[in-house]
Amino acid sequence: MALAATSEPVSTLKDVAPAARQPAIEIDAVGKVYHSSDGAVTALGSVSLDIYPGEFISLLGPSGCGKTTLLRIVAGLEDASTGHVHLRGRGLDGLGFVFQRDVLVNWRTIIDNVLLPIDFKNKKPKAYREKAQQLLATFGLKGFENKRPWELSGGMRQRAAICRALIDDPELLLMDEPFGALDALTRDELNVELQSLWQKTAKTALFVTHSISEAVFLSDRVVVVSDKPGRIVEVLDIDFPRPRSLDIREEPKFGQYSRHLRGLLEQHGAFRKD
Repeated sequence: MALAATSEPVSTLKDVAPAARQPAIEIDAVGKVYHSSDGAVTALGSVSLDIYPGEFISLLGPSGCGKTTLLRIVAGLEDASTGHVHLRGRGLDGLGFVFQRDVLVNWRTIIDNVLLPIDFKNKKPKAYREKAQQLLATFGLKGFENKRPWELSGGMRQRAAICRALIDDPELLLMDEPFGALDALTRDELNVELQSLWQKTAKTALFVTHSISEAVFLSDRVVVVSDKPGRIVEVLDIDFPRPRSLDIREEPKFGQYSRHLRGLLEQHGAFRKD
């Protein structure tokens, strides 16, 4: 198995001629500098990456390397200091975002939380209510539609947050460490559920994680980001068939991928000595 380093965008959609593909997300020389009374801090170096329709891409890197900043720039929640991002299709209107925390509204029921983006867009929620029920059922939340967020476990709330991100059928799904605060067993369950839903819906997914095993399990490609200022040091193709079961983590090739990624993270500042 070749694990050659490359900083160039590489597609895993090998059955389609490269000239025939158009990226769903084009990240072109994006940089981010924050200014404060203590001076300027460069969070992101010049980052370029093409993400193709239907791909599942993970951003993997140390804390503070700019992964979340890049995700927020793609989502239009922050402006880039340099470079630009181009989203094909519906643009920002065709985007769903899952945050690190579920950020559900406590005074709304679970189904009304799922319908919140529909309210914000001044669409008729009744037309989406059946879809919300279907999404909740898909994620094991049937019967909890009228519960309040505080009545659910952390894993159940995060499932509801994913349903909320999907309610308006986004073309692009951006996820910022959505399972980072969950216990290992719940995290594994949600990884399997997310993979299943992604395969059924063919969304283009950009996923931020600190977990090497999570990145390998979920991804078509893992984008390794260096310590700040964040830059892409390698884009690694993950060559496993789908659907993937958790047992795949016992395969030798899974271990090879994981060790290779850990080595890159160690080399590029993931395990700093203070």
